[in-house]
Amino acid sequence: MKPVFKFNNNEYYHIYNRGVDKRLVFLDKYDYDRFLKSVEHFNSIKPIGSLYELSFGGETAKLHKKLVHIIAYCLNQNHYHLILQQKSIGGISEFMKRLGGGYTWYFNNKHERSGVLFQGTFKSKHITSNEYLLYLSAYVNLNFKVHKLPLGGETAKYVSSWDEYTRTKNGLCATDIIKEQFQNEKEYIAFANGALKNMLEQKEMKKELEKLLLE
Repeated sequence: MKPVFKFNNNEYYHIYNRGVDKRLVFLDKYDYDRFLKSVEHFNSIKPIGSLYELSFGGETAKLHKKLVHIIAYCLNQNHYHLILQQKSIGGISEFMKRLGGGYTWYFNNKHERSGVLFQGTFKSKHITSNEYLLYLSAYVNLNFKVHKLPLGGETAKYVSSWDEYTRTKNGLCATDIIKEQFQNEKEYIAFANGALKNMLEQKEMKKELEKLLLE
């Protein structure tokens, strides 16, 4: 019997998870940097060593076919969001297993703790239309604004791929999938900010509804 795979090649998925017991999983800029380096390093169809081994001349994922394309990301202090496109069979599952295990090992070693770091298996939602993909790109890129997180250099409470979409800059993301649908970066920024306004209005309406139901 052939194995059944949850994710399909060339399809897009919203991947997210948060810290166990809602704990913080990114405590400083080095934690954010480490997670993003892991995103890049573990994205290889060929098994490769740890980031520690890479520092001694190990292989880099840049040399090999990718498991996934990174479309957008946002790392907040206690949770993360990713939009991934699977490029190899079983790619998302393998990529997330490496990413979760590698980052948990780093975090526990650095912060002198043990046990699980994230709340169970990562969550996923299949992105079934282009309209939904565009909307989610805004949601993920601007997720820090959805949560109204403050700006702040060394003490930043988030890291996002927003800059990769709004500036001419190479990075982790395959931005052309989204950006080629807009005439220029200015048009995408206008779209994303409009979507954000809608998100915040819906969030406020939900709060008001919940308050009414409790009264």
